[in-house]
Amino acid sequence: MLGVFIKPVSGVAGEIRVPGDKSISHRAALLGGMAHGETHISNFLLGQDCLSTLRCLKQLGVAWERQGAEVWIKGEGMEAWQEPFDVLDAGNSGTTSRLMLGVLAGSPFAVTFTGDESLRSRPMRRVVDPLKQMGAQILGRQGGNLFPLTMSGGQLQGQTFRTAVASAQVKSAIILAGLRASGETRVEEPVLSRDHTERMLRGFGVEVLSHKTTVKVNGGGCLSGQDVSVPGDISSAAFFLVLGSLVGHGELILPNVGVNPTRTGILDVLKAMGADIELLDVVEICGEPRATLRVRAARLKGIEIGGDMIPRLIDEIPILAVAASLAEGETVIRDAAELRVKETDRIRTVAEGLTALGAKVEELPDGLRIQGQPTLRGGQASSLGDHRLAMAWAIAGMLSEEGIGVEDMGAADVSYPEFLTVIEKVAR
Repeated sequence: MLGVFIKPVSGVAGEIRVPGDKSISHRAALLGGMAHGETHISNFLLGQDCLSTLRCLKQLGVAWERQGAEVWIKGEGMEAWQEPFDVLDAGNSGTTSRLMLGVLAGSPFAVTFTGDESLRSRPMRRVVDPLKQMGAQILGRQGGNLFPLTMSGGQLQGQTFRTAVASAQVKSAIILAGLRASGETRVEEPVLSRDHTERMLRGFGVEVLSHKTTVKVNGGGCLSGQDVSVPGDISSAAFFLVLGSLVGHGELILPNVGVNPTRTGILDVLKAMGADIELLDVVEICGEPRATLRVRAARLKGIEIGGDMIPRLIDEIPILAVAASLAEGETVIRDAAELRVKETDRIRTVAEGLTALGAKVEELPDGLRIQGQPTLRGGQASSLGDHRLAMAWAIAGMLSEEGIGVEDMGAADVSYPEFLTVIEKVAR
């Protein structure tokens, strides 16, 4: 377990090219494996989660090659997929596991899924139950709620599902299963979740109909291999947007960051708090908008965050909580109970971690109440194996009075393997 000490800094400067978007990298690999013909992916995220997706595809008989952040997938369609010789291990990746369940729900063979200790404690029922209703047979711990799970695919029947929580993983699993089901499959969400799957399926030649919070597909759609350019991950950029906003002086430039509207809640919230962030050179490539972000130091103020905004920034709440701890006034985050079933219970771990560093934080059933103050004292913090906590504590250390010792900083490799190198490069 890599432990590091993060020193406080007085300023930042430089250009940062954040790694490829994790959500889009997963989907590009999966759809490339399902397609007929070669798919070329550029700027593929080399984090452990996305590599888990590639390893699972190889076990299923999908051939691919990788050179750095470029991946070539030799798609022969799902009819060429083979029953794996061993258990599919998704590692720490909830996206790999849940989307793969959907993809394989209509396969004519059995597959057993597992993951690391953290993933084996994360709930799968919200995906498993709809897939069972469509016709898949799934067995596992707690009635199919926890990994390991064994699934025997079957003849799937399209249905309409109304999800209780807006979740891109649930929606995507159902849509991907629907591609191999008879009839129409429809998903209705209470609030629109990130829409990378819908956008990318259209790019691969599948008709996907979307209206407000409803998405539907018909079975039998055929995917054709594509060139996919992955934008930089806004969830990774968020750490530098907070650092650049709260540090004493300086400016950071982040080119080619994805600004899909279903993911830009962090930009809207930071701007509402008073951040000085500009979007430059906005373009759309491969169906995904992207831009250069410029952030300068500013005085932030506390606000209330909840409702429809939460699905648009659910992954950024740990670093947003760090920003709130150093903003003027009170910040209240609500409607984020989903955080309790991430890599860790992020509501509890963020509250306990920030409190240990000298912040004033109250844990709420579905969020956090944070009283901002001029400084964070510093001290010791642990990622508990959660990549977003590792990076949040590192940024907190740069903004603290005394610095922070971060235990298990290596967890950042899940989504940002070069994170420590980059923060050293921009520190002044």
